[in-house]
Amino acid sequence: MTQHVSRAHRRLALVGGVAVASALALSACSPSTGGGGESDSPYGFATAEQDSSSAITVWVDSSREPLAQAFEKANPDVKINIETYDGGSGGSGSFQQKVALFDQSGEGWPDVVFSTQQNDTSWASKENNGQQAFAAPLNKGFFDQSFLDGFTEGALGPMTVDGTVYGLRNDLAPVLFWYNKPLLDQFGYTVPTTWEDYEALSDKIAAEHPGYILGSVGDSFQAPYVYYWGAEAPIFQVDGNTFTSNFSDPKAKKATDLIDHMLANGTLVTDSVFGADFVSKYKDKLVGIPGPAWYAGALFDNEQSLNYTAGTIGAGAPLTWSDGEKVTGNVGGGVWYASSHSKNLDAVKTFLTYVTSSDDAVKLASGLPAYQSAADAWLKEQAAEGFFAGDLQSSVSTAASSVWQGWGYPSFSIEAAFSKVALPVISAGKPLSDATQAWQTEMDNQAQVQGYDVAK
Repeated sequence: MTQHVSRAHRRLALVGGVAVASALALSACSPSTGGGGESDSPYGFATAEQDSSSAITVWVDSSREPLAQAFEKANPDVKINIETYDGGSGGSGSFQQKVALFDQSGEGWPDVVFSTQQNDTSWASKENNGQQAFAAPLNKGFFDQSFLDGFTEGALGPMTVDGTVYGLRNDLAPVLFWYNKPLLDQFGYTVPTTWEDYEALSDKIAAEHPGYILGSVGDSFQAPYVYYWGAEAPIFQVDGNTFTSNFSDPKAKKATDLIDHMLANGTLVTDSVFGADFVSKYKDKLVGIPGPAWYAGALFDNEQSLNYTAGTIGAGAPLTWSDGEKVTGNVGGGVWYASSHSKNLDAVKTFLTYVTSSDDAVKLASGLPAYQSAADAWLKEQAAEGFFAGDLQSSVSTAASSVWQGWGYPSFSIEAAFSKVALPVISAGKPLSDATQAWQTEMDNQAQVQGYDVAK
């Protein structure tokens, strides 16, 4: 998904996935695993020969560069080479491509990599070209379990394969319900708490205040991650090497029906929320919108976007279906990977602990931290600024701990398939239900290309 930069003063800004391409040449750094390393290390994987004096090379996007520099300043005894690269927003694949080259040559891997793509775990956790998996197992002796337990519940799920954790989540992007308090007060409406309430409110708005809206599905991420993920819809799942997508499931059908109902009554639009047209057409007509936490800084408190005044936008709890679990969707969130080939794993451990859980990690976070204590401190800071109406801290915390864990993380993107076959259909004024079969077929084809078995 594409995410956009917020204004300079930092509030709930967008999370991992900022589209920045300040790529530099990525130099070789670590030696090949072997050559005197331990094949039976206490970390649960074969390690390279360790050298506590060797520098570690860290790949970050430009948004994480200040945090890496803060680590360098706070830890002068640790030698570190900081290199910025395209962190993968939009699926550039540069991380995977460069690691594949290092696997072929048997050397050159970075020690730590930040990625915006949670599905990098699908390949980074596997052997390639005779080399052990790039991503080091982190819960087999590398980190104490007490440290890993400090992450928000479910935060490490996308990086966990068969019980092994291969990455640390940097930040979370849970979906909650944002509302325009002055408009709700003016119209005499209450904040919806369920998807059924949301749909009923759309009918009232369509009848009583035509032209006002309750959201958009004009970008590639909203329909899959906000509506289907939040409905527990099994349209993007992986079990072992088997990919499954089922738009006929009742939960998937509820999401499809909701989207089509609101497209038909005009309260759900197909304009991109990042477009200039969205600002000019809907800034004064947006009654509410379900969306990720980073909408706050990317849309509402951003002088390049909707740029509302303090007190206009409120943060509500995630919408849930009345007959379902109290869960929500998720749109993004970056990941830190440690290289299993690193020559200085102690320094890697120190770095990862710092960037996920230190006070500086709170101060420099551009989104909701995944480590619970850091998230609590960061949310308290945001709430104290008083920009948002409602209980921001409670709503975001509730959303962060409620992300549905049934969503899959195969090695391809659901967004690409939606953009290719579904978005053109709804942009032409047709219902999404006209495109769900083609959307499923497109994903099935992608799964087969990537080597998955496709469940029928």
